[in-house]
Amino acid sequence: MKKKILVLGGAHIDRRGRISGETAPGASNPGTWFEEPGGGGFNAARNLARLGFQVTMISPRGGDPMGETVGEAADFAGIDDRPFVFLDRKTPSYTAIIEKDGNLVIALADMDLYRFFVPRRLSIRWVREAFAAHDFILFDANLPEETIAAIVAKAHSLGKPVAAIAISPAKVVRLKPCIGDIDYLFLNEAEAAALAGERPEDAAGWPPLLNEIGIRNAVITRGRRELVALCEGRRAVTLQPPIAETVADVTGAGDSLAAGTLAALISGLPLEEAVRHGTAAATLTVQSRHAVNENLTPDLLNEALALVPKVRILH
Repeated sequence: MKKKILVLGGAHIDRRGRISGETAPGASNPGTWFEEPGGGGFNAARNLARLGFQVTMISPRGGDPMGETVGEAADFAGIDDRPFVFLDRKTPSYTAIIEKDGNLVIALADMDLYRFFVPRRLSIRWVREAFAAHDFILFDANLPEETIAAIVAKAHSLGKPVAAIAISPAKVVRLKPCIGDIDYLFLNEAEAAALAGERPEDAAGWPPLLNEIGIRNAVITRGRRELVALCEGRRAVTLQPPIAETVADVTGAGDSLAAGTLAALISGLPLEEAVRHGTAAATLTVQSRHAVNENLTPDLLNEALALVPKVRILH
């Protein structure tokens, strides 16, 4: 029987402008424009569905054509889509400008609608039933701080493991009140620094900082440098991501890493091995112009896994 994963968080429209030549700050840059459904939670949900899990997505959405586009993408991915639709409001959006090498220049997140996902919505009968029926809970930090705390509390009251995607340095701080109760956390260095209050120069500096603020299991990505995984607050490992032959777009890489890692964790692997699966998924994503690699399958992930090195033990 397929494992069931409940995802709560961002499901909106991603707009990405890609600069064709060398980036000229403060000037008009020739480039191309691309638009597709996205969002941290939604990207992870689509990856998990492609990897064979039964996925339900709960997210606020506007009563507009953009909301319909997101719903169609959820249906296409095989996700059980359960939005809260606000007919008089617009669907959130994320607009990014990307350099020709695929790296982010700047982004603007128009996410006001997510503040309407208040804790009392978790008491709706079908939401309560969804929590009870699923094996694992995943959310992202697009949601309000009090809702995040309520999600974590509800998951733990039901004995369900819970994971979080940090989204951004500005939003990851919403996790602070319940950080010690999140079973798995996925974030990048900037987001980790926003939580810890400092940014060590090398990988070995991260585990003690994470321990100090109560984090037990986490994966910190560091761009092309080796990522850091903290396992049960004691064991720490690093992993050098393979260099992708081509980088089409880095959007969604962190969400794919979270999904690939969680897929392996739910299948019974320890975090220090599961993170290799997440790295393989992220490598496939950056080679696609989409936030979710349209060709992702368990077999393709296994092929990519062969190119991912073994972890190195920090302590």
